[in-house]
Amino acid sequence: MAEFLVKIADERGNLAQQVEHGYSETEVRDRFAQQGYLVYWVKPRTVLSGGALRGRKVRQSQFVIFNQQFLTLIKAGLPILNSLDLLIKRQRDKNLQQLLQNVRERVKGGELLSDAFAAQHVFPKIYTTTLLAGEKSGNMEEVLSRYIAFQRLALTFKKKLAVSLVYPALLVSMVILMLVFLITYVVPQFAKLFENLNAQLPAITVFMLAVGTHAQAYGPYLLVAGVVAVILFWRWKASDHGAQAFDAVMLKLPVMGDIWLKYQVASFSRMLSTLLAGGLPLVPSLETAGASMSSRSILNGVVETAVRVREGQTLSGSLEKQKMFPDLAVEMIEVGESTGALPAMLNSVAEFYEEDVQTALGAAMALIEPVILIVMAVFVGGVLISLYLPIFSLGSGIH
Repeated sequence: MAEFLVKIADERGNLAQQVEHGYSETEVRDRFAQQGYLVYWVKPRTVLSGGALRGRKVRQSQFVIFNQQFLTLIKAGLPILNSLDLLIKRQRDKNLQQLLQNVRERVKGGELLSDAFAAQHVFPKIYTTTLLAGEKSGNMEEVLSRYIAFQRLALTFKKKLAVSLVYPALLVSMVILMLVFLITYVVPQFAKLFENLNAQLPAITVFMLAVGTHAQAYGPYLLVAGVVAVILFWRWKASDHGAQAFDAVMLKLPVMGDIWLKYQVASFSRMLSTLLAGGLPLVPSLETAGASMSSRSILNGVVETAVRVREGQTLSGSLEKQKMFPDLAVEMIEVGESTGALPAMLNSVAEFYEEDVQTALGAAMALIEPVILIVMAVFVGGVLISLYLPIFSLGSGIH
């Protein structure tokens, strides 16, 4: 028996990570799933020590192209192994090529395609679960088509959000660079000038010169400290406690918190609809969609919802008890349950909130951009006034 590192969550959403002995990843995963746990992943211990292949994350756009080609070959009647061979030879992304080679070897050795992709630990869980549903139903073409459609919509939505954030991000970057240049270069030059003049300087000028000279002297140390702080923050955010705390702060933000929640609801609804339409039962679909959420609050809420649904409660009633999902989303899901059209209604929920997120984000950016310009004008103007004020005083004294 081999050793596996397992990450699980109980019915209350409490996360745990432990080492278990088992015959395979699938056997260990099924064992915990039968006990009522939500299994995030099962990894051989050799993976953690570098004994197995560990690739970088695959780009979403590249993965969509691969699946489109894979689906085309399967529809043409080619076996899975032959399809993988062709795609591996034509794959230009070396990272994805290595991952696919590992998948191919595992499938050739008798593993299911879904297990082979899951063993790479870089592909989305919704993808491996979708493949599993296709293997069980014998309709791989349909489930792959649905997954590709889901990925296309998700990719389009992310691109729209990114485009709306480009200008504010550039504006903030320019403001920061301008302030750094003024404080670390321009201000010290004025300090040398005023030192030669031996003039009485205003308090604001003295303060700004002190800031500039210290920033120039300690700038490299501040830069290193900033990089270290970012790394530590990123590691803290990746931990369970850090992720929960960060998500709680995000959700409490005045405007962006509401946008963040709606974005998570839209993503969850789209994933759940795709899984249900692929023939997966409701509880496994909930667990898979919940595990794919980047919001820890939504993830924990979905875990508790899955437990209630497994006990026989309705999805809408279980979500309502979490007091996390918007009332409109819960009402629409309730209508979908009562009419037997839950996947279609979940798609409608996703479309509604995606559009709402884009509208709200556009309005927020329209307000933020003038605020950034005003802040930039105040800071830059303050620095320049503090530097030129003594020169104006000296000029008036000469007359």
